[in-house]
Amino acid sequence: MRGEFDLFGVYVPPLLPAMLAAFALTAVLIRVLNRLGFYRIVWHRPLANLALYVMVLGGLVFGLRSVLPT
Repeated sequence: MRGEFDLFGVYVPPLLPAMLAAFALTAVLIRVLNRLGFYRIVWHRPLANLALYVMVLGGLVFGLRSVLPT
């Protein structure tokens, strides 16, 4: 991944947009899992949500690493 993005003179680390995208994707996945009744079998819902966020963020970073130039 690149070093930083220049956003109107402010340098933004590339992890920040990935984190925001992961947050949005995780919010959608949480609603889908809630609708499917997944959380009835989960012991600790916030911990499951955190694990889901980390997995989505890791997948995005891994995917973006192969797409964006270094």
